[in-house]
Amino acid sequence: MPSHRSTPPRKGNPRGNRPNSDAAAAPRRETPQRIPSAREAAVRMLNEVLGDEPRLLSDLREAPWLSRLDPPERARALRLATETLRWLERCDRMLAKPLQKQPPLPVLNILRLGTYELGTGGAAHGVVNDLVQMTNNLPQLGHLKGLVNAVLRKISDAGEEQWNKLRNPRLPDWLRGPLVEAYGAERLLAFEAAHAAGAALDLTPRDPASAPEWAEKLNGTLLPTGSIRLEAGVQVSALPGYDEGAWWVQDAAAALPAVLLNARPGERVIDLCAAPGGKTLQLAATGATVTALDISAHRLKRLEQNLTRTGLAAEVLAGDALEVEGAYDAVLLDAPCSATGTIRRHPDLPVARDGDEIGELIGLQEAMLEHALGLLAPGGRLVFCTCSLIPDEGECHIEEALLRHPGLSVDRSALDHPGIDPAWITEEGGLRLTPDNWAELGGMDGFYMAVLRKD
Repeated sequence: MPSHRSTPPRKGNPRGNRPNSDAAAAPRRETPQRIPSAREAAVRMLNEVLGDEPRLLSDLREAPWLSRLDPPERARALRLATETLRWLERCDRMLAKPLQKQPPLPVLNILRLGTYELGTGGAAHGVVNDLVQMTNNLPQLGHLKGLVNAVLRKISDAGEEQWNKLRNPRLPDWLRGPLVEAYGAERLLAFEAAHAAGAALDLTPRDPASAPEWAEKLNGTLLPTGSIRLEAGVQVSALPGYDEGAWWVQDAAAALPAVLLNARPGERVIDLCAAPGGKTLQLAATGATVTALDISAHRLKRLEQNLTRTGLAAEVLAGDALEVEGAYDAVLLDAPCSATGTIRRHPDLPVARDGDEIGELIGLQEAMLEHALGLLAPGGRLVFCTCSLIPDEGECHIEEALLRHPGLSVDRSALDHPGIDPAWITEEGGLRLTPDNWAELGGMDGFYMAVLRKD
């Protein structure tokens, strides 16, 4: 792991091959009230993520055209889009031979979706016929339905056998470069394998002592750090314990910063950048007096809903973390970052982003850490964390903060917690989590966190 900042990642072309037609942005023929099929919605999401002005899938979840689908179809559409993006490189490799010339983006994405479905066992008749009809309905592009039919028939003939021979998708150059520098090429292959495997569903119990009981009730796996792991794809709201707020969805890695902060009853604690609220719920469950701050009032609505569902209490404020004042016994700063540790559950991220924003994020993280340190009462403690794999967004901040503040120290003893592997502890005393950790259990999100104490 480098002890100095690397050159911020530069722009690459993470969205793969691009079409050369003005028709790439062509809208579908649909009336305002028409309900799209799950496949149509999935292709529309692919067009948005891979278009000239890329958007993340998380930004599309509340799009009006997607909300017209009933919940099962909406979930299917999101799954199809997510998995096509996860396997985008493999789709494009399979399409390279039958495609003599790249079609406009909407047609290319129809082919990508079909390739994913056919490569993973989809019924050829239903997939091909549906996608040919979808192509026929595209304004100005319906004449390409014959191309779609011919290409997908060839993909179907190649089948799962050829699909399974292809390598795991590689990260784009803008991200691959700094990660090879930080971890080495062999380790990066393990990251990419974890990204390809996807993510399970992790739950955090409101009462940590109840974790074994809930793991048994939910037929889940109790993880070494106390989270409960279920298979992905379950309907969360239908699970036992949901209505009474006995647990909430939270990746096992994302649950650790609040655990390390170790809030106690009666302490004044602030969670900066709190939405969507998993860490706030953990802090509130300790009996601490919690303030949850986030700059997005919209995202705080979900936090408030979860507080209501769980019966926990916190003061919820919309505001800028750089402007908040006060003195707190404990501060949790989950700073805005590149989110490169979450790719196994957000495979759209490396293709919708190009790394240009990382330099600005690093500056914001430094400013937020400095301000957060100023919120600590004497003897107070702060957990700084980011869900990034890039050391410039993690380890480097702590190394530099220690140089700027002689009275600041890293509390290594806080990392003495069940399930934390000593190999995850970094030279400066932080905790570096990567997607290949717990590979035999299904991995975890990439995270960096450190506990700082102020004399």
